[in-house]
Amino acid sequence: MIPAMPASATSSRQASVLALRFGRLAAMGTVAALILIAGVWASWGSAQYVMLTKGRERGTIAVTRCGDDICSGPYTPVSAGSKARGRVVIDNTVAVRKGRTYTVVVEPGGGEVVRSGPAGILYSWVPFGGALLLASVVVAGGLGRTRLGWVLAGSGVVLLTAAFAVV
Repeated sequence: MIPAMPASATSSRQASVLALRFGRLAAMGTVAALILIAGVWASWGSAQYVMLTKGRERGTIAVTRCGDDICSGPYTPVSAGSKARGRVVIDNTVAVRKGRTYTVVVEPGGGEVVRSGPAGILYSWVPFGGALLLASVVVAGGLGRTRLGWVLAGSGVVLLTAAFAVV
């Protein structure tokens, strides 16, 4: 026969199990929140120009030259108050090809532009889509919230797929 544990040992053990469980949930919740915040932060750098276009210069760029990191070409204004430029710069990504014309928004400072329209919006939120996928693993595995993990993963996949399809 196994001797019974004193009541204080049992409650002490339960308290430490509860403390460890709370610590794991707090740590994994913090990691998941930081991943999502970092994704929004990375996306907002260009998304703010694409989504909040009121008062910004809008136009088109005809891409004439591409290097390793950037492409350039002349800028033709579309919005009132915008001025034509002989050369503006856009990041050389999968969303930009030499010889094509894209609708763009000029970043403050006047030398760089970002794609606008649905393709620009979706492409600017790609870092957040990756963060959703990464956070889904933390939420499902670390927090034990499988359904929420699947929702986050599904949202990330939809966002990345839509960006790929539109670009």
